Amino acid sequence: MDTAIARAIANHFDLLQLPPGFHDAPFPVYRALRDHAPVKAMPDGSYFLTRYDDLIAIYKNPKSFSSDKQREFKPKFGESLLYEHHTTSLVFSDPPLHTRVRKLISGALTPRAIAGMEDSLIRLVDDLLDAMEDKTDPDLIDDFASAIPIEVIGNLLDVPQQDRGPLRDWSLAILGALEPVVSAEALERGNRAVAEFIQYLEVLIAHRRTHPGNPEFDVLTRLIQGESDGERLSMKELLHNCIFLLNAGHETTTNLIGNGLMALHDHPSERARLLSEPSLIKSCVEEVLRYESSNQLGNRITTETVQVGDVTMAPHTRVTLCIGAANRDPTQFKDPERFDITRNPNRHLAFASGTHACVGMSLARLEGQVAIGRFISRFPNYAIKDAVRSPRVRFRGFLRLPVTLR
Repeated sequence: MDTAIARAIANHFDLLQLPPGFHDAPFPVYRALRDHAPVKAMPDGSYFLTRYDDLIAIYKNPKSFSSDKQREFKPKFGESLLYEHHTTSLVFSDPPLHTRVRKLISGALTPRAIAGMEDSLIRLVDDLLDAMEDKTDPDLIDDFASAIPIEVIGNLLDVPQQDRGPLRDWSLAILGALEPVVSAEALERGNRAVAEFIQYLEVLIAHRRTHPGNPEFDVLTRLIQGESDGERLSMKELLHNCIFLLNAGHETTTNLIGNGLMALHDHPSERARLLSEPSLIKSCVEEVLRYESSNQLGNRITTETVQVGDVTMAPHTRVTLCIGAANRDPTQFKDPERFDITRNPNRHLAFASGTHACVGMSLARLEGQVAIGRFISRFPNYAIKDAVRSPRVRFRGFLRLPVTLR
C-alpha cells in the first residue's frame, strides 16, 4: 500500500465509523494503523492499539489495565440485564470474582477431562458429516461449525438435548451487543435473550441442586457446589457465568471452524499439505487462530496514569486491543500475511494472554482439530460458494458458507 494512502487511512480511522468494505478486509487497515498510528486516539477519547508488544505488556499488567467493564458499559447498556450480565461474567471482571470463577471452571476443564471428551466429539463430528452428505444444499456454518460447540457446551452444562434449540440464538443476541456500535433493536434482542436464558437456567440449576452430576466433568455441578475450601458463587454470579460459558465456547469456536475451512479453501496448496500430512492439523489450527482470529478485539480500562509507546493515558481511559492486528505484526511473525500451516513458532494472541487467557483454549483447540481435520479428510475437494461474512468487527466469522462437498 502506498505510504501516503496508508497514513491517510490511519489518520481517519474511527472504530465507531468504519469504512465501507472493512468487515471483508480489515487487515490492510490494521497494517496502516500499526505502521503509522499504533496507539491511535479515537474521537471518543479511547485508544486503539495494534502492536503485538503493546498488547503483551497490557495483558501482563492487570493492575494498571482493568478488565472490569462497569464504567464502560453503564452508558451503553444502562440498568439492564445486558449490563448485569457483561459486568458479572468471567471475562469482564477483576479479582476476586475473576479468580473465584476461573478456579471453579478450570477445575472442570483439566487435560484429563478434555481428553475424555475426544471420542464423543469425534462421534458428533462424524454424525454431522453424515447428515451434511444427505443434504441438497449444505452450509458449513448452520449444518456443521455452529452445531459442534453448542453440543459440547450443552454437554458440559448437562443441558438436556431437547432444550438446546434456543442456545445459539441467545448467544448471538447477547454477544452482538458487544459490538462498538449497537442499534436499539440489537440491545432489545440482547436483553430479551439474557432474560430467557436466566429463566431457563433457574429451572436447570434447581434441578441440578437436587440431582447433582459428577463435578469432575459436569461444570454446572462444580459451579453450584464450589470448592472444598468453601468458595461459592452467588446465584447472580452462577447464572451469568453459565451464560458466559455458552457464549464464550460458542461464537469463537464456530468462527474458528468456519474460518479454518475457508482459509484452507482459499489456499489449496496448504490444504494439499494437510491432506498429505494429517498430523499437521495441530499447527494448522494454530495458524487459523493467528491468521483469522475468531476474536479480533479486546478491551481494558486504565486504573492509573500509564505510558503506552509515546502516549500518556490518564486513569479511566478506555483501550481497545486489536488482536487481529497484533497477530499479523511483522516484528513477531515472519511474512505475517502468509497463511502457513507449518508456522513455528506461532505465539499468537487469539486466546489473549496473562491472567485473562481463555480458560477454555484447550477445548477450543480440540474442537477445531477434530472438526477441520475430519471434514477435509472426508471431503478433500470441497468448494465454497457465495460466502456471507458476519458484519461484526469484534468476532470475525461467517454467517453462511454454502458448500459443495464433492
